[in-house]
Amino acid sequence: MPRRPLLCGQSVRLLAVVLALLTAALAAPAKLAAADDPLVRSSEPGQDWPCFLGPHSNGVSDETGLLETWPEDGPPLIWAQKIGEGYGAPSVLGQRLVQHHYRNREEVVECFHAVTGESLWTHRYRSNFRDPYGYNNGPRCSPVLTPEHCYTFGAEGVLLCLRLADGEVVWRRDTQQDFTVPEGFFGVGSSPLLLGDRLIVMVGGQPNSGVVAFRASDGATLWESVGQATWDGIETGWPSPKTLRWSDDEAVVSYSSPVAATIHGQEHVFCLMRHGLASLDPKDGRVRFRYWFRSRVHESVNAAAPVVVDDTVMISSEYRTGSARLRIRPDGDSFDVLWRNPRGLETHWSTAIEVGGAYYGFSGHYEPEGRLTCIDAATGDVHWESPGYDESLERFARVSQDDVVDRRTGEKELYPVFGRGSLLLAEGKLIGLAERGGMLALMSPSTDGRKEISRCRVPHIGYPAWAAPVLSRGRLYLRSQDWLVCLDLRKPAK
Repeated sequence: MPRRPLLCGQSVRLLAVVLALLTAALAAPAKLAAADDPLVRSSEPGQDWPCFLGPHSNGVSDETGLLETWPEDGPPLIWAQKIGEGYGAPSVLGQRLVQHHYRNREEVVECFHAVTGESLWTHRYRSNFRDPYGYNNGPRCSPVLTPEHCYTFGAEGVLLCLRLADGEVVWRRDTQQDFTVPEGFFGVGSSPLLLGDRLIVMVGGQPNSGVVAFRASDGATLWESVGQATWDGIETGWPSPKTLRWSDDEAVVSYSSPVAATIHGQEHVFCLMRHGLASLDPKDGRVRFRYWFRSRVHESVNAAAPVVVDDTVMISSEYRTGSARLRIRPDGDSFDVLWRNPRGLETHWSTAIEVGGAYYGFSGHYEPEGRLTCIDAATGDVHWESPGYDESLERFARVSQDDVVDRRTGEKELYPVFGRGSLLLAEGKLIGLAERGGMLALMSPSTDGRKEISRCRVPHIGYPAWAAPVLSRGRLYLRSQDWLVCLDLRKPAK
């Protein structure tokens, strides 16, 4: 009787396939799940800065144990990295820092070790964006980080979700192809907002896709809101036109970023659009209310984020628009205008900070107009303004893009003025970064005038330094056009 074969041909082929799959799996690099990624956590005291303007979306840090004054040459430099172009600030989660930048006609999402500056991974994709006004072609937005994912929004409207552990693509949406988006002035510049399973993005689409919510896990569109249905027929307060008549080529673009808040027990997402402020219900995109806030200048943008304090929201813009403060009523669908001042605080792109009943922010359209402005939160009246140097500037002569000398002695001096700077509040003190000269200042908030504690020059940082400062676990991260720098603000260990 013939012996039965141990394995038939089909079984042999199946075994070969299984062995091949096992071999490939063993040879492939391991993919870390978020729970297994040690770099999304840190044992150091402090907090993450996982999105634009930090954990509270207002440029305010809860960190303590920071230097009360700085050495003459500034806080210690921990590391510096040469990067590509762009204006967006980095974001930090645990020991991972992600910077979105541009190099060799590609947008680059790059993850660095937040402590050492070592590059951990990069993801690149082609970008054909060219700024029509001659500014650089890099991304303008900050990443949004979770333990699992990294979300970025590029200058051409590419919305990307990557695995934070290794940079692998999870999903991608090309918003300028998926929606009808009129051309903007400076590309895309509104950072996304993550609320639960919703990634809320100010896409700027026609006719009613100004704001779009995407499912964070797979990028599916959940709702679209804001546009013609919101603004058509609204009274402008202008001599002409007295009411807005919507057109198919009406620009919807905004360079402000959405801010979430719970007021009177109700959820709001405040979006400062090109035409004004819209409050949305994040569940379905329903417009709770709208408020017209737009310059009469066509080539103008709203760029600073709304500032929410208790049941109020303050908005501010340049182009002779000024600022206004609204109080949200308990019904959540209406408001009272507390004040509006067209000549008080006029923030261009950096967002003002509220502390002690006053707002502090940088006013000014062009660099020579740049000034730190303090206004009364209750009235909108100006307490004081300062360019950053309160004596005559005649003593200084600029000898290069970022250097000045004393006209009398010829000696180099710290850059004297902020221009259109950026602010951060930490441990009750303001940290101000000038747009030129790498000038960084530590100040005490005061309605009586600018109270400077320390001033220094940051290595490598120069014009244009337009990204907001980032603070995580005592480390201050600053980026200029092509450098990313980490400074140590922690008090020395006893």
